[in-house]
Amino acid sequence: MRFSKGYDRKPELLPARPGTATSPRSRTSFLLLVSFLLFTCVFPAWASDEKDPWKVLDEGLGVAEFSSSSSDELEYRITVVRIDPRYYAFKLINASENTREKMTAREWSRQFNLIAAVNAGMYQEDGLASVGYMKNFDHVNNPRLGRDKTVLAFNPSGPDVPEVQIIDRECQDFNSLRQKYRTFVQSIRMISCDRKNVWRQQAGRWSTVAIGTDETGKVLLLFCRSPITVHDFIEVLLTLPLSLQRAMYLEGGPQASLYLSTGKTTLERYGSWEPALEQNSSIQIPLPVPNVIGIVKKTP
Repeated sequence: MRFSKGYDRKPELLPARPGTATSPRSRTSFLLLVSFLLFTCVFPAWASDEKDPWKVLDEGLGVAEFSSSSSDELEYRITVVRIDPRYYAFKLINASENTREKMTAREWSRQFNLIAAVNAGMYQEDGLASVGYMKNFDHVNNPRLGRDKTVLAFNPSGPDVPEVQIIDRECQDFNSLRQKYRTFVQSIRMISCDRKNVWRQQAGRWSTVAIGTDETGKVLLLFCRSPITVHDFIEVLLTLPLSLQRAMYLEGGPQASLYLSTGKTTLERYGSWEPALEQNSSIQIPLPVPNVIGIVKKTP
């Protein structure tokens, strides 16, 4: 992989996924056919209220959908799940530590009793190892700390740090913070510690899932199914009423996944490559992934 000075890893150089077609168009056509033959799913959507866009699902858990336009004047609908770490614990689930088999976000959630799950970053050609540094307590999925500048850290070892934070290695001492957490997921920085969009504009467009934190310490799962450049996605996010302070890229294209189920509300979002696949399409294509970040409700 190549790197460009002043920017994080170039998104157009995402690692190839094992077992997928070389052409994004042929891959998408095949998946659409399979999806059509096997199932079609209609997922809930709700319009944002300008005064309060949030639908409260439970104490410390909410979801909102925002419609916004980017510099290309196209409309995008962005799904945001907001999680308060005071009420929810975060978990990293790795196939390399458990089944060694990839599963969809829904399947990971059901097997490990997760309320919500998203991709835990991109993965390598072996189908298991994360592209960046990944460690969960004693299990090390990838021991190499790469050049990407952000690391999601949770499961603190003491009370002197936030329960969850996105560490920016340009403005924080990761070596010292490394001793204070038990779980780490490294990936590409989207919004820097001074709240700047640091992603270079590029021609490629795809669905994107990301994770962010707001000014109160809440964690935001951010999903846009409509193909959009990551740079423009960040620009849109910064205009939304999210108080977003930092954000880190998790995955793009058809592997991008967001699943949430509280018993009363079920939400599923899966990505695509093709601009022809509209975000509100009833055809959704869940693909298996090896690593997910999930949440469970804390017990009193």
